[in-house]
Amino acid sequence: MWSRRVDFETPQWGPADEPALVCSEAAFAQAFHYWRGASGRRYLHSVYTLIGCPALPRANYILVRRFEDGSRAALAFGQTRDDTASLNLAHLRHQGAKCGANEVHIHLLAESTDSRALVEADLVAAHTRRLAAANAA
Repeated sequence: MWSRRVDFETPQWGPADEPALVCSEAAFAQAFHYWRGASGRRYLHSVYTLIGCPALPRANYILVRRFEDGSRAALAFGQTRDDTASLNLAHLRHQGAKCGANEVHIHLLAESTDSRALVEADLVAAHTRRLAAANAA
């Protein structure tokens, strides 16, 4: 049984875009990534290419543009909403293609509709100013 550790300390403000090292093997170097919300909480995401993303259950996602230098920019935040995994994948690929994403970051640890909404709101709040500036340019 997995247990979740809750950190009640003051949030550590740092980069919102943090690789998560879960394995020292080269094949797993970028398989996971943390994104920080406005609350200071970090959310672990599985990383897929836009084309390599599997069909998904209900989950939170971030559509991301990864650049040649390895840096990443979040382009859109959301959650899959359909009970049919293939429809969720079709929506993600369509939205990703429209906004120029080449990666999909998936957060599967929020188990209910309410918890997914909280995760999405926390992440959006943390990145709203940056997203607005990027869209205005």
